[in-house]
Amino acid sequence: MNQAIRNAWIAIAAMFALILGSISYVQVVDADALDANQWNNRAILQTFCQDRGTILVAGQPIVQSVPTGSESCKYQRQYLQGPLYAGLTGYYSNIFGSTGLEKSMNSTLTGTSDQLLLDRIKQLFLGQQPQGASVELTIDPAIQQLAYSLIPDGMRGSIVVTNPKTGAIIAMVSKPSYDPNQIATQDQAAAQAAMTKLQGIPGINLNQSVSGPTGNLLAPGSVFKLVDTAAALASGKYNKDSVLPNPAEMKLPGSTATLPNYAGGNCYTQSQATFDFALEQSCNTPFASIALDLGQDAIGKQASAFGFGQDAGDLLHLDYQGGVWPTNLDQAQLAQSAIGQFDTKASPLQIALMTDAIANGGVEMKPSLVKTVRGPDLRVVDEPKPEVLRTSTTPAIAGQITQWMSEVVSNGIAKGAAVPGISVAGKTGTAELGTSGLNNSWFTGFAPADNPQVQVTIVMEGVDVLTGAKLTSPSASKIFEAVLKK
Repeated sequence: MNQAIRNAWIAIAAMFALILGSISYVQVVDADALDANQWNNRAILQTFCQDRGTILVAGQPIVQSVPTGSESCKYQRQYLQGPLYAGLTGYYSNIFGSTGLEKSMNSTLTGTSDQLLLDRIKQLFLGQQPQGASVELTIDPAIQQLAYSLIPDGMRGSIVVTNPKTGAIIAMVSKPSYDPNQIATQDQAAAQAAMTKLQGIPGINLNQSVSGPTGNLLAPGSVFKLVDTAAALASGKYNKDSVLPNPAEMKLPGSTATLPNYAGGNCYTQSQATFDFALEQSCNTPFASIALDLGQDAIGKQASAFGFGQDAGDLLHLDYQGGVWPTNLDQAQLAQSAIGQFDTKASPLQIALMTDAIANGGVEMKPSLVKTVRGPDLRVVDEPKPEVLRTSTTPAIAGQITQWMSEVVSNGIAKGAAVPGISVAGKTGTAELGTSGLNNSWFTGFAPADNPQVQVTIVMEGVDVLTGAKLTSPSASKIFEAVLKK
C-alpha cells in the first residue's frame, strides 16, 4: 500500500512539474515567438484601439491612427495612399494579425520598446493614454510614385531603388498591390470579404515579403552573369583581355540538349568574344564555359559573397529571402545555372544588393528603410547610420565590371537605360518560363557610373521579350533621371 501511495505521489509530482515547465516555456522561453506570430492576435486586440505611432515619408504621414469618436474603440488605423505603400507598411488587423512594418516595428509603434521606457513612465505619471513613437522612412515619395506608375496595372512586377553608398532604400514597390484600409477596418465582415477577394488575385503579395510581387524567388536570368564575371576575375584565370569561346550554341555535357545564345542579338557575329562583347550582347555560351571551367564551388563562393544563400538577418524590418545558388549540380545543370536558369533564384532586393556592391567598390551596405524614430515628444530615439553588410569583391574587380556594365548601356542591349549627359552602368536579364514563350525580364544598374548615387533593379514577371524590353531598361532610365536631376 505504501509503495502504491508513493508511486501515486511521484506521478502527481511529475505531472505538476510537466505543467509548470510547459507554462514557464510558453510564458518565458517562447513568449517572443508567440507574440511575433502573425496569427496570434491577442496582443493586437489589446492595442488595436490605441493611438499607435505614425509612419512617415518626407515628413508626411502615410499611416496614422485617427480618432473614431467611439468609446469602445477610440482609434482606427488609416493608410494614406494605401496601395502605393502597402508593400512596406503591411496592415494591422484585429482578425488577420499584422504584416510589414506594422508587425516588425510593433513595439516602437505601440510605445512598448525598451527605447521608450522613459516615455511610458512619463505618460503614467501624467495620466496620459499610451502613445507610440513615429517612424520616418528613407523613401523618396516622388520616386516611389514614379516607380509604382512604371509597373502597368494588371502586371506583376517589382522595382527597388537604393543609394549604393549608404544602403538607403529610395523606393520599393510591387504590383499587384492592395489597400490595407480594407483589411484594417473594425468591420470584421468587411475585412473578411476584402481578404477573400484579395487572396483570389494572382500574384498578389499579402505577406509583405520583398522576394518579389508573388512573394517567391525568381530566376534572375542574365543579370547573374555579373556573378560569373566576378568569379572569373577573382580566380586569376581570366582578366580584362581574356578571349572567351562563343559558339552559337553549345552541347550541354552529358545531355542531348544544347544551350544557345540569344537569337535576337549580335552574339552570332563572333565565334570568340571578349568580356565586354559577351556582356554587351549578353551571350550565354561564354559564361556557361566559364562556369564549367571554374566549377560550381567557385561560382557558388562568389554568389555567397554577393549574399546568395546568406542569412538575411533583420534586413529592412521586412520578411526577406536572398537568393539561391543550387548545389550538387551535374555539368549540364551548372551551365544552365550560370546564366541564371535551372534552380538559380533571386529576389529583386538580392539583385539590388549585388549591384550595390559593384557600384560601391565591392562593399555591400546593409539596406535601410528606417531613417528616424521619434518619441511622442518628438525627441530622436533612433537614427540608424550606414552599415557595411559584407565585402563582396575587390575594388579592382568592381571597377572593371562597372566599366563593362557601362558599355552594356552605351553599346549593348541595355541602351534603353541611357540618360543624356550621365554615364549609366547596367545589365539586362531574361529568364525563360518553360515553353510558354513568356519570361521574367530584368534590369539592374546604377548611375553615374563613375560616382554612383542611385541603383535601380526592375523585374517584370511573365512577359514576352518585347514587352519586357519596353518595361525594364527605359523605366530605369526614367528613374535614374528623376533621382539625379531632382
